[in-house]
Amino acid sequence: MPELYVLRVTANREEQVMGFVASNAMKKKLDVHSVIMPYGMRGYIFIEADSRAAAEQASIGVPYARGILKNPVPYSEIEHMVEIEKKKEIVIKKNDIVEIISGPFKREKAKITRIDKTKEEVVVELLEAAVPIPITLKMDAVRVIRREEEENKE
Repeated sequence: MPELYVLRVTANREEQVMGFVASNAMKKKLDVHSVIMPYGMRGYIFIEADSRAAAEQASIGVPYARGILKNPVPYSEIEHMVEIEKKKEIVIKKNDIVEIISGPFKREKAKITRIDKTKEEVVVELLEAAVPIPITLKMDAVRVIRREEEENKE
């Protein structure tokens, strides 16, 4: 059963240390399940590992890491600091008509020409523009107002 080990780190270097620890764990194929940086708590990160040895191996030689505390922490003690983020399902399709809801083209209507789900970006062409110019936007900067299928039914 994995346990949470507390790694002391230099304040404001938590993200860097997380990257190094995760990289070490993957390279050395250690039994480290996750590296957690709790919101609002500076100077500490948590390593979820099967053993203290695995957590120590993952943090050896990492800059700004100051050592693992003696006892593991029960998950219930940090549960209130950890927020599980769920990915939103993307419901945008090619040829959808969207309204741009942020940025310099706010309130403009556009047609989706390409979708990049990995980067969470869409390429649109403004409908009211005299010359169609492709614009790349973040997916959360557009809102679908009409689907391609609905147009075909009319």
